[in-house]
Amino acid sequence: MVECFIRVNSCCGGQIVNEVSSMTYNQCPEAMKKPYDYEALVSNQYAQSGRLKIAIVGFGNFGQFLAKAFVRQGHVVFAHSRTDYSHIANSLGVSFFQDPHDLCEQHPDVIVLCTSIISTEPVLRSLPIQRLKRNTLFVDVLSVKEFPKNIFLQVLPTHFDILCTHPMFGPESGKDSWKDLAFVFDKVRIGEGKSRTARVDRFLDIFEKEGCRMVPMTCAEHDRYAAGSQFITHTMGRVLEKLDLETTPINTKGDSFDLYYGLFMYNKNAMEELERLDLAFEALKKELFGHLHEVLRRQLFGKAEEAGARRVLAKLPKNGYALPAPSSDAIKSQNN
Repeated sequence: MVECFIRVNSCCGGQIVNEVSSMTYNQCPEAMKKPYDYEALVSNQYAQSGRLKIAIVGFGNFGQFLAKAFVRQGHVVFAHSRTDYSHIANSLGVSFFQDPHDLCEQHPDVIVLCTSIISTEPVLRSLPIQRLKRNTLFVDVLSVKEFPKNIFLQVLPTHFDILCTHPMFGPESGKDSWKDLAFVFDKVRIGEGKSRTARVDRFLDIFEKEGCRMVPMTCAEHDRYAAGSQFITHTMGRVLEKLDLETTPINTKGDSFDLYYGLFMYNKNAMEELERLDLAFEALKKELFGHLHEVLRRQLFGKAEEAGARRVLAKLPKNGYALPAPSSDAIKSQNN
């Protein structure tokens, strides 16, 4: 007779006691006979219920912010971070793992990288991905998109799925509701099979259910748009910071310099936007000083000299286009 042994916990006088039971092979639970089949069965049960096992790597403010929505919608959430956030995780209904090996052995369906732009590559390379299921979905939430896309494609084997996203909101702007807030995404690499396409759709559905405005967009398109809006906005904030303005009761909270540096360093369009901003400043100064010169001349000479037409700031060309050459009339008026 073939026997198998199973260690069970029994309750004795309010204490948990370990016992070893012997039984025939036919009496053994299915989980002991076919552990891998059992794991697949559990995974299928999760899939049928619509629940995902989501692991958040980088459990700072933004990771915690996303975790609340994941838990609220009934998904199982794990977390890992260099800092011990176990107390916060427990309060949110999240299982925290200090060791990334332990996290990966939970075999999550989705891994969401919530790191800073600068630390994304070293954190990704540090993960023991050999312990994951072969078709695990990797997601990023960075403010730049081509950079994480390229890192994912370089580091991850081809059997892993890749979804690049950018929630265009954060813990402050989305603290009350995500309704009508933009969520940009690019399905970079999703393997064949209904289960894999259904999984990425279930993940995106989390944000759609929260009321987000879903915006499918390639990573390259995102970075072009972001350089002309997000990066310039951050730049103006940094310029104002250098002015050392007085603190007021209505100050707004700024982002970290690491985020700003990441927006510049890892978006190839940022340098061009910075150059255009410099040109815009110069053009604006010329317009202001030109107008001031005309006012001073009128004050000095009165009606004895009719001032010419005031120069108006020309609109800067779009990204990638050279500034137009000055007209012959403009050159003549400057020479006169």
